[in-house]
Amino acid sequence: MSIDRVFEALASVPRRKILAYLSEGEMTAGEIGERFDFSKPALSGHLRVLEDAGLIVRERRGQFVYFRQQTERLTNTLFGWMTEACPVARPLKRESRARAQEKRGGRGNDDTGSSKS
Repeated sequence: MSIDRVFEALASVPRRKILAYLSEGEMTAGEIGERFDFSKPALSGHLRVLEDAGLIVRERRGQFVYFRQQTERLTNTLFGWMTEACPVARPLKRESRARAQEKRGGRGNDDTGSSKS
């Protein structure tokens, strides 16, 4: 699942609303559909995009399909993107990478601050 799929999924207002509804717990497709004024195929399409992006998961229980948010996936994706885009985070990532290399016994950052990003 790529970051592009996540941002494509988040680009839609209805999909962001679906995620907001699911932020407090699981809901059936019918419960989600009651909150929107679009067709069942349109709802199904939105749910599929969210699912393909790894932001929600579905589980069939009897005759109902329940959806729940994959909070960790959304949080990790957004955090990863922000640390790449944020100039303040770049030096922190370099430091973290150097520390991880040192723990593994590899070469870390030298005193000149030069390391690969």
